[in-house]
Amino acid sequence: MTFTLELLAAAAPATRLDPLELFMDADIVVQAVMAGLLIASIWVWTIVVSFSLRMNRMEGKSREYEADFWETRDREALLTKQQRRDVASARVAAAGLDEWKRSTAGVTIDTGAARDRINSAMEGQVAHEADELAARLNFLATTGSVAPFVGLFGTVWGIMNSFFQIGAQESSSLAVVAPGISEALFATAIGLFAAIPAVIAYNRFSNRVNRYEAKLQRFADRVHAGLSRELDKK
Repeated sequence: MTFTLELLAAAAPATRLDPLELFMDADIVVQAVMAGLLIASIWVWTIVVSFSLRMNRMEGKSREYEADFWETRDREALLTKQQRRDVASARVAAAGLDEWKRSTAGVTIDTGAARDRINSAMEGQVAHEADELAARLNFLATTGSVAPFVGLFGTVWGIMNSFFQIGAQESSSLAVVAPGISEALFATAIGLFAAIPAVIAYNRFSNRVNRYEAKLQRFADRVHAGLSRELDKK
């Protein structure tokens, strides 16, 4: 009786999809496509986690530095090498203060030209900070746009292989073509699994980088206003 039940269980059709079985039964080309997309998906989530932590850390340090910057009178004392390296706001302020020193080092001072140079120096540093952050998002954008097509390539290849099996076995029954088509469509599913989080994360992080750039620009504008008032006193 037990042996009969085991035979019936072995002969019974699967009631749900087994991703591992679909992968193992797929053609080598489709397997390569799936593996590449899975690696891309893992890398996407690695970027999502690491970039979130990095942005939280940078925003926190910038808030602390800007609060200290406006509370102290000796602002140059805040611009240590360590702060310039770790805090974006410190690098923006340093760009303005360094240009201010160079512009006021001479006997005669062209205040209009000095204001323009200070403004350009800080705007350039703000743009550089934003570009450094945005460059880390390139992989998300690439994965979001390319992964569905890579998955589609795996699907097309798998369907072609299914048609080849139809010709080889001279049978067009579902029992012949269904496994191959399931494996092929699984490649598209993995492509979407990699692309959808990448697109969502890219849009979210791009907006966050833009907001962070705007905050740095507002800080730069306030520093520029303060340095302009110092120029008027000279």
